[in-house]
Amino acid sequence: MQNLTPHIPLLALAPMQDVTDLAFMRVMQQFGGPDYFVTEYFRVHTDYTIEKKILRSITENNTGRPVYAQLIGQDIPALKRIAKELLQYPIAGIDLNLGCPAPVVCRKDAGGGLLRKPEKTEDIIAALRDSIPGKFTVKTRLGFESHDEFIQLLEIFRRHDLDTLTIHGRSVRERYQTPIHTDCIRHAVEKMPCPVIANGNVVDVETGIGLLAKTNAQGLMIGRGAIRSPWIFSQLRAAIANQSIKQVLRSDLLEYITLLYQEIATQTSDFDETKHVHRMKKYLIYIAQGIDDEFEHQIRRVTSADTFYLTCREFLDNNEPVPSRPPERSKIFCGFDALRR
Repeated sequence: MQNLTPHIPLLALAPMQDVTDLAFMRVMQQFGGPDYFVTEYFRVHTDYTIEKKILRSITENNTGRPVYAQLIGQDIPALKRIAKELLQYPIAGIDLNLGCPAPVVCRKDAGGGLLRKPEKTEDIIAALRDSIPGKFTVKTRLGFESHDEFIQLLEIFRRHDLDTLTIHGRSVRERYQTPIHTDCIRHAVEKMPCPVIANGNVVDVETGIGLLAKTNAQGLMIGRGAIRSPWIFSQLRAAIANQSIKQVLRSDLLEYITLLYQEIATQTSDFDETKHVHRMKKYLIYIAQGIDDEFEHQIRRVTSADTFYLTCREFLDNNEPVPSRPPERSKIFCGFDALRR
């Protein structure tokens, strides 16, 4: 795992289901992009076959960046089988998801739900480490009910030869509503023999630098903050290298939204305008944070490409600077202000 710029911490795009597909990766790369990508998770079960849609983000990825294939599930033979199949493709390694907080996932004892069963979690990690000859990484939360569970989990991770451990600094129960527990990530950095990547609440340069300073992590993984601002990776590199940081204007945001709309449409085999506009709203919920409240209100209600573009142009076709951070009262981005102190 190498960063694009020597002496700059590793920067990764967090995998987000139904968001970070091939089209989204291509768009991120055009604005500077991360050092590496992680696929949406392959939802592994007994009869699972590799999903072609997710596989395309590996086989058709022309970003020039490494791609890790992420697995989620709790069936050990199936996980080993799919890992072996994925190793036949040009991946940088296999990543295990121990962090997804979605109730539908946790009910099946997968993702963050596995953290309720430490022994099962360890069995899965041991089996995958045993069967993967190359890089094997884990992305985890701090526990299911509470971050107090992390000490036991960390001992499990320490017992196996992980290549990287990425830590979202909240429990599953905390979802995305609280500040992150930077002390837990810092403790992992001190104890783990492998690189530790910090994840959670990075929304701009200041919060990214703050998370690095509070944890001493070897890198950052950024998710929703990158949806809101794809410039965040290049801005962080510039800040750490003491270079000038791009000021994003509303017209830049309009260019990004237009590119995202077109790239996703191009990669959609059964394009339907109405469905596509509704899909774009998922991204705009994040992008709109920090723009006029009326923009978010109107964009939630558009139903056609014409009204979508008309609304975007009305609010964004100008050179007004975009705030670097979402508003502190945002219901989408919560608790990030603690990283600035």
